Amino acid sequence: MSVEERKSAASDHEEAADLPRVATIDVDNYHGIKAKTLLVYLSVNLIAAAQILNLVGAAAYARDLAADLGGATETVWLSQSIAILTCVLGPPMSQAADYWGRKWLIVVPTLVGFAGSMIVARARSMGMAIAGEVICGVAYGSQPLLYAVASEILPRRFRPAAQAGINLFISLAGVFSILVGSVLVQRSVQGYRTFWYITAGALGVSGILCLFFYNPPPRPLQKTLTTTQKLRKLDWIGILLLASGIVLFSMALSWSQNPYGWTDAHIIAPFSIGVLLLVGLGVHQGFIKKDGMIHHDLFQKDRNFAISLICIFVEGMVFFATNNFLPFEVSVLYETDAVRIGLHFAVAFFTVIVCSFGLTAFFLFTKELRAPLVASFVSFTIFNGVYKYLGTLPSGALELNREPALMATATLSSSTAVWAYPIFVGFGLGVCLTCLVAAAQLSAPPALIAISSGLMISMRSLGGSVSLAIYNAIFNAQIEKNLGPSIASSVLPLGLSTQVLPDFIGALVSGDRSALLSLPNVTPEIIEAGILGLKEAYLSSFRYVWVCAAVFSFVGAVGKVTRQFFPVNKCSDFASATCFTINPAKDLTMHVDAPLDDES
Repeated sequence: MSVEERKSAASDHEEAADLPRVATIDVDNYHGIKAKTLLVYLSVNLIAAAQILNLVGAAAYARDLAADLGGATETVWLSQSIAILTCVLGPPMSQAADYWGRKWLIVVPTLVGFAGSMIVARARSMGMAIAGEVICGVAYGSQPLLYAVASEILPRRFRPAAQAGINLFISLAGVFSILVGSVLVQRSVQGYRTFWYITAGALGVSGILCLFFYNPPPRPLQKTLTTTQKLRKLDWIGILLLASGIVLFSMALSWSQNPYGWTDAHIIAPFSIGVLLLVGLGVHQGFIKKDGMIHHDLFQKDRNFAISLICIFVEGMVFFATNNFLPFEVSVLYETDAVRIGLHFAVAFFTVIVCSFGLTAFFLFTKELRAPLVASFVSFTIFNGVYKYLGTLPSGALELNREPALMATATLSSSTAVWAYPIFVGFGLGVCLTCLVAAAQLSAPPALIAISSGLMISMRSLGGSVSLAIYNAIFNAQIEKNLGPSIASSVLPLGLSTQVLPDFIGALVSGDRSALLSLPNVTPEIIEAGILGLKEAYLSSFRYVWVCAAVFSFVGAVGKVTRQFFPVNKCSDFASATCFTINPAKDLTMHVDAPLDDES
């Protein structure tokens, strides 16, 4: 096609784009699942699995990096950089994928992630490790495209099953990263380096497989628009507002109480500017740019897409609480063996694996999304800790007792029960992400499946980024408040001098037993009492994190739903806000949105 023909076609397309959207009839273009389709599906799943290796490792082995490289106060940035870059890069890369195609926007970032993982594996300082994660974070910009490709190359009827398959691969990678990584860091203080070499290899191999297997026909806009026209169509103002707003907002929250107070200029300035930029983004996307990163057509069909955005934001908050604080709490309070610590978290991933198989069968037979979504958010709320619902008072207010559940009320004697708690979060993760992505994609026009996936994954990462900063601020404030008094109340009655108390606390926190025994009048009994006081301080501080996560789950998931909205008895009277989700059974046809053979 000549340049003049391409410009003419592009002009015709732009004129057509201004016309009212008309209904179209989906042609049954399904001709069976071929080997090519399975290989592409496998390759994008392997990339998703490789990404989870790095994501889980950045949280689970952050303290191992700090033990070898120093910079314990900076470890939050290992996970935070991934969350920020996923949020910032996801929407623009999803929009660009409609103009330049999916393939290279998946392959190139994945290979960049390979380079970032190599940097982490060879890091000589915490700053270098964080820089490696920032580079590796570029790979997560392609994450929405993985979910989009997995769905659009298969019939719509299989879309929930396709998303469940991604969850299955992610969970297998999560189990691998926890168990193998735990063994590596247990054997050597630098075992994390081997783990990141493995991660680099996984990213490199999966990227190359996608390069060879995924060769889709050019997309309509990819063929008709010139490069200049494609660049003009990108939402540059939205991209700049999103990137600058998220970075400043997250930076301020991450710095709060670590090391700056809320009244410090280091917090106030970036927080205020970040909020203003994000408000500006909302105004720009809502009233000025109606076909940008937040395309208004995504919200035209039904309410599912808006509900999915809200719920996946909450799901991101819950996942990052679990990913960062469950292994941390287990290692401080219940276990010292790295493998056993990892196994606690692996329970959640094992549950996700079981749910992936169960959900696939459930979807294929029932075409039901709403009921599993309700159950998943109830499960989240139970895991983090929620007051038991008893009924309603005459005034209509909720009547709650004083007995919360699970992580928020774990005690030092809960070591056995904590093994079972991750089953609840595993069920929620296994069901929630699959259902929400499928519901959002089916609610969006087929031409906007990449943008819809980009917004979903970006919202999930935004929830994770914001909540991770909040969780760390809460935890740091509580541990600073509780640590000294808790240890002092445990050891001073046993005869420890107040003069040596600061040195005792410092040695106890660092785990230096020889330094403890060198202090005057310190006995094994006093050390044991100090350890108990330290654990109680940590337990109290962790509790506030789980309560915060429970509130997020509760606000995002729980509401008083009356029978008037749901005459069919598929939800309990006290159930999740996801009850408002519409079951998309009529959309689960055998139409393929992006067949690899270019058949219509």
